[in-house]
This record gives sequence, C-alpha cells and structure tokens, in this order.
Amino acid sequence: MTDQQNNGAAADETAPQFSMQRIYVRDLSFEAPKSPQVFRQQWEPQVALDLNTKQKALEGDFHEVVLTLSVTVKNGDEVAFIAEVQQAGIFLIKNLDAASMSHTLGAFCPNILFPYARETLDSLVTRGSFPALMLSPVNFDALYAQEMERMQAAGEAPSLQ
Repeated sequence: MTDQQNNGAAADETAPQFSMQRIYVRDLSFEAPKSPQVFRQQWEPQVALDLNTKQKALEGDFHEVVLTLSVTVKNGDEVAFIAEVQQAGIFLIKNLDAASMSHTLGAFCPNILFPYARETLDSLVTRGSFPALMLSPVNFDALYAQEMERMQAAGEAPSLQ
C-alpha cells in the first residue's frame, strides 16, 4: 500500500500543473488631445487596435505574461483619443514540454488576460466621456498559430522568453 501511495506522489510531481497566481494592471494610459472640441463634433469613430503579448520567466516555475491593448480612435482625420492598457498575470506552470509551454504562454494565458484588459480599457474610455469600445473577443489560438507559421517560414525558432 505504501508503494502505491509513493508512486502516486511521484506521478503528481511530474504531472503538468497550471495555476493563476495574480492578475494586475502593469501600465495604463489615456490621452484625448482634441478635448473638448471633439465632444462638439459629429461622432464617426474609426478604431485601430494594436495587440501585443510578452512573457518573461520569473523565479522557479513562475512566468509573467503581459497583454498590451493599444487603441487609437480617430474622428475624421483627428485623433479623438489614445488608450493603452498592459494587463499582466503571474502564472505557475510546471512540467510542460517546450511546445506546450510556448502555446500556454502565447495563447492560453492571453486568453485569460483579455477579458480583464477589455474591461479596464472600456472603463478608461468611458471615464474620458467617450462611448465604451466593446472590443470583440480575440482568438489567441489562431493568432498564435499564425505567428508559429510566420516564424517557421522565416526559419526562426519560437522563444519562451
């Protein structure tokens, strides 16, 4: 019976593990360069979204993933506002092979962070007295697959840092 318990403990030590430790705003900015004139014009927004992710290994099996959403909204030819949020998370990730680790950091973690970043961005924009952005969901798995294809075509190796 003791051997079975010990084998079970050994199996648990090598089993893949994932847990979210903390989610936080790392950086936040908002600029409305044409205020208050922009509020007196017909509102016909043109939205440009930039999305970026970075990951960094911390001590042990901890990793920080940062999702950056940058939005520039123009009304006609003038910038109405620029808003950016860096939503970050610390994740404990153990016992994954290199491909699974790369996918977890490049797609799975950003999928977790996106709703927080979207809510933070919407709140920031409405505090600037603009309509909420209501960004559509993002398929990080598809973006990750596209990036892997691009890197493979360019002869680059995926990076875990």
